[in-house]
Amino acid sequence: MFPNDLGRIARLPADFLRLCVAVNVFAAVGCQQEMANQPRYKPLVASSVFPNGAASRLPVPGTIARGQLQDDDAFFTGKVNGQLITEIPPRAFEGRSMGDLLTHGQNRFNVFCSHCHGEIGGGAGGADELRAEVGMVVKRGYPMPQTYHQPRLREAPVGHFFDVITNGLGRMPAHGYLIPPADRWAIVVYIRALQISQNAPRDELFPVDVQALDKVSANQQTPVQ
Repeated sequence: MFPNDLGRIARLPADFLRLCVAVNVFAAVGCQQEMANQPRYKPLVASSVFPNGAASRLPVPGTIARGQLQDDDAFFTGKVNGQLITEIPPRAFEGRSMGDLLTHGQNRFNVFCSHCHGEIGGGAGGADELRAEVGMVVKRGYPMPQTYHQPRLREAPVGHFFDVITNGLGRMPAHGYLIPPADRWAIVVYIRALQISQNAPRDELFPVDVQALDKVSANQQTPVQ
């Protein structure tokens, strides 16, 4: 406010100034939220209004929150009619290519799985060298998981991996509450890629990969001088 403004205010009639003050006071009072001051129950307190004595009410049975309708059994459970599915459900690819799914699956695998399973899914039940390819918590004493690279799990349907991530199995706890269904399917796709990476038939490899594999094999067979 400038000096000229102060001068103009000083010359205003006193009654007008009082009116301005009153309007401001009533406006401030009127902005209060009266609903916030009404009688109400705090969360989880007791109540004599309802038969079970609880003020906080459960949802009506059968109701579904907006956006939480799980109308695709294959996508949300990995099963159809109680049977594990063998193909990735189409809904897992909505808005994503296979490359996108693999990249995201690798990221989620590294976050949620690699601390036990290692970066390639090592563990017990396969070749001896896979026992060393486990995560840090296993190296520090946590029970060793089964490797993904054994016939039983290479032949397991994709629904099996989704179900285990969701509900847990053995010592592995359930992760369904941590990982959304779309991310679980991304992890499953990446697990399949890991299995192929360690067990791909030679005739399905690119020539450059065959050359690299032969080079590694030759180096391993060369006697140390």
